[in-house]
Amino acid sequence: MADDKNDELLKHLGRRDFVGLSVAAGLVVASSASAKEVEVVETDVDIKAPDGTCDAAFFHPKSGSHPGVLIWTDAFGLRPSMRDIGKRIAAQGYSVLVPNPFYRVAKNSFTDASTVDFAKDRGKIQPLMASVTAAGNAEKDAVAYVAFLDEQKQVDKKKKIGTQGYCMGGPLVVRTAATLPDRIGAGASFHGGGLVTANPDSPHLLAPKIKARMYFGIASSDDKTQPDAKVKLKEAFPAAEVEVYTGVHGWCVPDMPKQANGMPTYDKADAEKAWAKLEALYKAALA
Repeated sequence: MADDKNDELLKHLGRRDFVGLSVAAGLVVASSASAKEVEVVETDVDIKAPDGTCDAAFFHPKSGSHPGVLIWTDAFGLRPSMRDIGKRIAAQGYSVLVPNPFYRVAKNSFTDASTVDFAKDRGKIQPLMASVTAAGNAEKDAVAYVAFLDEQKQVDKKKKIGTQGYCMGGPLVVRTAATLPDRIGAGASFHGGGLVTANPDSPHLLAPKIKARMYFGIASSDDKTQPDAKVKLKEAFPAAEVEVYTGVHGWCVPDMPKQANGMPTYDKADAEKAWAKLEALYKAALA
């Protein structure tokens, strides 16, 4: 079953017309304007996880306690572009954890996704993904990550926690919200891969367990390949906003590889639109 899930995710990864390997987490790079809003502290931390020690980055405003946010990175893991996303969210007044989702097998697998050739690097990427998408692993990890957040003085435990993810991270957001329904207040998936599958453990089937306010931003290329996914997501999450963007798979992450036609995968205009949706979601659900 884990292989089926990875195959489904790899279909999303492999098409940007090969369509851009974006996966879990990341919107736009922290802008200078955002960085000026709140002074952000960045710390590398180690988290006691179910199957070892997870290296992670923790971002928070210099003073005070704030709602927690968990970011699920894409298949390229914890790297500078993901750190920039964590900084930008923290500058909005959140305490943000960006774990290395592949801690079981690797550390800092990529530093710049823009140079990745999916056809050549598939053999490296697939085992990384399998380490977190294997049955039960993401759920166990989510519990550990949220527990870490709740132990930090910079996290306001009276407020709900938000979680967001990209491509591979999209379904992990859903699994997190279903695993910790009383703690997760908001979940956002951007160009999530494998949110709706034919398998009995398809992420969208977890909707009855989820109390969080949800948002699903779908890439135009993914919608073209699986046009019924948005319909099934809306049926499963009637209160959620399900939106198709003009951008292709991976549009939110600045360091995505170019499309096969040589055009950029990252779309700044759509990325900023997605960022605004994320800000509004967290403001409404984590207040």
